[in-house]
Amino acid sequence: MSTFDNPFDARRGLNNTGCSCGHHASQVEHDRAADLRLQAVTPDVSEEKAYENIVASAVMRKLFPQDVGRRAFLQSLGASTALAAISQFFPVKAATEAFAAFGPVEKKDLKVGFIPITCATPIIMAKPMGFYEKYGLNVDVIKTAGWAVIRDKTLNKEYDAAHMLSPMPLAISMGVGSQPIPYTMPAVENINGQAITLSIKHKDKRDPKDWKGFKFAVPFDFSMHNYLLRYYLAEHGIDPDKDVQIRAVPPPEMVANLRADNIDGFLGPDPMNQRAVYDGVGFIHILSKEIWDGHPCCAFAASKEFVTSMPNTYAALLKSIIDATAFAHKAENRKQIAEAIAPANYINQPVTVLEQILTGTYADGLGTVKKDANRVDFDPFPWQSFAVWIMTQMKRWGQVKGDLDYDKIAKDVFLATDTAKLMKEVGLTPPTTTTKTFVVMGKPFDPAKPEDYIKSFKIRKES
Repeated sequence: MSTFDNPFDARRGLNNTGCSCGHHASQVEHDRAADLRLQAVTPDVSEEKAYENIVASAVMRKLFPQDVGRRAFLQSLGASTALAAISQFFPVKAATEAFAAFGPVEKKDLKVGFIPITCATPIIMAKPMGFYEKYGLNVDVIKTAGWAVIRDKTLNKEYDAAHMLSPMPLAISMGVGSQPIPYTMPAVENINGQAITLSIKHKDKRDPKDWKGFKFAVPFDFSMHNYLLRYYLAEHGIDPDKDVQIRAVPPPEMVANLRADNIDGFLGPDPMNQRAVYDGVGFIHILSKEIWDGHPCCAFAASKEFVTSMPNTYAALLKSIIDATAFAHKAENRKQIAEAIAPANYINQPVTVLEQILTGTYADGLGTVKKDANRVDFDPFPWQSFAVWIMTQMKRWGQVKGDLDYDKIAKDVFLATDTAKLMKEVGLTPPTTTTKTFVVMGKPFDPAKPEDYIKSFKIRKES
C-alpha cells in the first residue's frame, strides 16, 4: 500500500532502510521531520489541525517526491494557501476525519467508576446492554462508595473515566480546594431526576418557612443537589448557611440516615427518594424539575490528559455513552433499562422502585400516585450555559472568589463541540448553539451576564 493510499503508514515505521535525503536514519524520521516543518510554519495549531497538516504533508510527499520541489511549493504559496490548493483536488479534511473515526482505539480495556444511582443509567446500562462492545471497547463499570472516592480514583488514574456530578469537573479544573487539574465534561448523563425528600414525621410541614433548624443532606458540596437546595431555600427566605444545616452524605447512606433521624430530609438523587417512600420513612416534597425543569445533574467526565492522549478511545467511549443516552431517552425502553440496572453489581434496588422513577408513575409517600413522564430524562448535550450557572452558584455561596472567566472555563470543561460532532455520527441532531437561556424558579438566567445574576440575590454569602 502506498503512502498516498494510507498517509499514516509512514508514521508506523514501515521503512527502516534509510531515507531519500541521506540525513535521517530512516524514511520514517525523514517524513516526521517534513511533518514538523509544515507544523512549524503554522504555529499554535489545534490537535485537529496538526493531524490535518500531517495528512497534507503525506499528500505533498506523493505529489513532490523530491524535497526541493516540495519546499519550493511551500515557500511560493505559504502553508495555508498550499493546504487550500491541495484540498481542491484531494479531500484533506475528509481524510483526516476518516482516520480519526476509524483509527484503532489506543486502549480497549477501560475502567469507569460510578455511584449506584439512576443518574448513572447510561454509563451503567451501556455494559449489560452492549453499547461499549458496539464501539470496540471492553469496559469494566465499577460501583464506588462516594463522590470523593470517585474523584480520587479518577485523579490517580485507577479509573480511566467516571460518572461525576456535573459541577465536579469544573471544581477540579478550577482548583477549588486543591491544585487545578484540567478536566472535561463531554456529556450530561441525566437531566432532572432529583427530589427534596423529607422525613415522614414532617408531612405537615410543607412550607419551607417552617424548616428553620432542619438538618439536610446533599451528596457532595460540588453538586447540583447542593445548589438547587440552597436556591430553593433562599427563595423561601431561608438562609442555607444560617437557618439550616447542610452536610454531605453519600447517596447510598441517605435513606438510612433519614430512618435513624440523623437528618430531616435531603435533596438527593434517585433511587434514594423513591426508596425512602418504598420503605415508608419519607415522602417526596417536590421534584427538582419543579425548581428548574431540564437542569443537568450527573455527567460523564474524564481528564484532559485522557481526552488528548487517547483520542480514538475517548471518541469510542463518548459515542457509547451518547448512544446509550439516546436509548434511555425513549420512554418505551425504560422498563427494560430498569431490569438491566437493578442487579446488585449495579444499582441494587427493586425493579419496581426503578420503574417508578424511570417511567414517571410513582407513589409520593403521602398516599398519592403521581405521573410525570419527565421526572428524569436523558440528554447528553453539555450546554456551556449550564457551566456558567453552576459557577454563579459556586461564587454566590463562597466556594470561589474573585474574577472568573466564565466563558473560557465553560468552553474548556463542557466539551459541547465534541459532543455535537459525535451525536451526528450516531444519528442524532445536536443543537446548533452551545448556550441558551433558561428559568430557575421563575427567574430568567442570561449566561452573558453572570455577575448581574449573582448580585440580584438578596441571600448570598458576602465575598
